[in-house]
Amino acid sequence: MDPVGKKLLDIAKDQLGYTEKGDGYTKFGDWYAKNVDGDHNPYFKTAPWCDMFLAWAADKAGVTESAGQFAATVDHAKWFKKQDAWGEKPEPGAIVFFDWSGSGDIDQIDHVGIVERVEGDAVHTIEANADGYKLMRKERSVDHIVGYGFPGKVKTATTKYTPKHAAPAPSVETLAPDTSATANLHKKEPAPESPLPSQEVILGGFLAVILCGTVALAAGKAAAAMAPTSPPVRVRKRGKHHRPAHPVQLPAEVTPADLEAAETATTIMPALSLAAAHEAEDREFWGRIAHLKEDEELAFWDSMHAESTLSSRAEYASTPGFR
Repeated sequence: MDPVGKKLLDIAKDQLGYTEKGDGYTKFGDWYAKNVDGDHNPYFKTAPWCDMFLAWAADKAGVTESAGQFAATVDHAKWFKKQDAWGEKPEPGAIVFFDWSGSGDIDQIDHVGIVERVEGDAVHTIEANADGYKLMRKERSVDHIVGYGFPGKVKTATTKYTPKHAAPAPSVETLAPDTSATANLHKKEPAPESPLPSQEVILGGFLAVILCGTVALAAGKAAAAMAPTSPPVRVRKRGKHHRPAHPVQLPAEVTPADLEAAETATTIMPALSLAAAHEAEDREFWGRIAHLKEDEELAFWDSMHAESTLSSRAEYASTPGFR
């Protein structure tokens, strides 16, 4: 038996028979919204609760570092796999993940529970949100099981699960090189104090401004680099265990590769394209001279230009050989 899973089983047995309220409310979803979700979104209070129950049980048993705290079953399974705590052979205390279509694909997981015992090909479990509304014991076939997560195999010393938040910006002391160790090696006896000429004072102040500006710029760049490029994805839509019945269709011009590239890089979009800038400049110019359209002087020069153009054409037409 998985030693950590045994603690989860003890908590789960005490909760057998719990039933969600008519509107889908559960105390486990309420607890998750208040204690795990960073936005405290009330959506979780009535959301599918099979995995949120396990998060609640892990907290009560004091094993959140080993069992994780998730509301989405696919993310939970991938977390176990990343911790090298994933397998296909059941044992009591293991977290079991189901796909009702029988695909065996980790991305198609629908449901989660905890193994209580194994008898041949039958896996006996305790599951929250079983039959859509209750915490109860179930007997499952291995045909619908994708795999198992083993909390006892998670290395908690190096894989502590913590909510994802942006790291604080580094201090100037962290970014600036520490020269205290070498400063003592090159430290000279201080020279007698003497007033600095005005040019040296000005130069020293100018260099100080440059140094402070450089450090501040480095701090800003480091903080920007550490900031997350995209917010964590949160499932908001009510659905079967946080997975829509039909896959989301991408627009024809967008490919999965485009989405992956967008997740790993930040694109800086120019404020205006060159064509838009030219158009804006033209609009501003003609807007400034619009009031001159009825100006007599402007009309005079327009007529002069027209006459000169006509005379030039007539002269050209009278030239021998003109066709």
